[in-house]
Amino acid sequence: MAIIATSGVGGIGNGTTAYGADIVVKDLDLDVSNRVKDDTPVLNMCMSKKRKVNSTLPLWTDDIYRTPGVQAQVEGAAVSSANAQSNQRFNLGNYTQIFSTTIAATGTARAVMQSGGDPQAYQEVKQLIELMFDVELQLVRADQIGTKYAGQTGTATGLPAGQTGRRMGSLASFAGTISINAAAGSGSLTGVDTFINNEDTDVAVQASNAFRVYSNGSSFLSGSFTNQEFSPALYKQLVTVAEQRYNAKIRTVVAPTSIRTSISDNIPQSRGINRVDSARGDTIQTYEGDFNYTYEIMDSWIMDSVNPNAIYFLNEEVVQWGSLRDLGPNNEVFSNADASLDQFIMEGTLIVRNPAGVGLLNNIKAGTAAQASLPAARNAAYVSRTNIGPGDVTP
Repeated sequence: MAIIATSGVGGIGNGTTAYGADIVVKDLDLDVSNRVKDDTPVLNMCMSKKRKVNSTLPLWTDDIYRTPGVQAQVEGAAVSSANAQSNQRFNLGNYTQIFSTTIAATGTARAVMQSGGDPQAYQEVKQLIELMFDVELQLVRADQIGTKYAGQTGTATGLPAGQTGRRMGSLASFAGTISINAAAGSGSLTGVDTFINNEDTDVAVQASNAFRVYSNGSSFLSGSFTNQEFSPALYKQLVTVAEQRYNAKIRTVVAPTSIRTSISDNIPQSRGINRVDSARGDTIQTYEGDFNYTYEIMDSWIMDSVNPNAIYFLNEEVVQWGSLRDLGPNNEVFSNADASLDQFIMEGTLIVRNPAGVGLLNNIKAGTAAQASLPAARNAAYVSRTNIGPGDVTP
């Protein structure tokens, strides 16, 4: 077993501290995720802080602080239960999801000389990498499939045959701050629909002409939107709103590969460091923003297939992988007649310890517009922190 050492004291709190107390991982999970970390940036962030869970619905506490108030206590004042603050706590949870791949090769295929060597061994390496791509796909999507579901007969739009089991909510469904650009414009929410998925029935209920941010793994947005080119004004607005109530410490950007060049062209307009990795294209890797914030910028080609017009702004310390079953072979399957047959399974879930550390900038497209033509900040009605449910801290 390998142990990931981290600085600071591990523990569940407001999601901005380091983790160390309970992070023990097995080599196979970490090895495969590290091999594809450039292709699966969100999964790699989560796996680096992996923890063991012991339930199909692990819960964690998200601290919701009250607003500051006046304190001018009277000297010698009596103490009574009426003075006690509320001891309620806000728990979040996410369901574990099963990912598997089956590897098979006939006896003849394994006996003959083949390019790449033993087909069983070759497919094992290849398919475990592909399995990590599948996990990343679930993590970055922003539709009904990306909402949590507890059953085994899911009916979410777009589910392929046979893939109707328990699902975890994606990063977008836990985002604590979201920015949209409604087609109606001028702050109007006409045509903006928020869906909340019933985790027991997998039926999504629509709230029409409403922009609701639940941040609990169950909601997604749909409707009429207008995509804009990326501009520094848009991300600064998003991050500023995210940090109005909590120090979200957003320092990481994950964008679709199709948008990365636009970010590279436009993000360093105020002040920046443009470190180019020619092996992966002429794009920005780190950016020194306002107030000495340094952003690490990653791109994800997997996002292009399920969430191509959005950019994640993250505090990567708040995301974790909760492992119920570590990646490994199903030892009940050995062979099938004159063939080798094996199945690798992993089961786990996304943990977002503090949704304030996840921002989602929606309705972005690639483009080459001149600096003067880039969009300004969006109408305030289109950028919101959690605004409904227990996590609502709207003044």
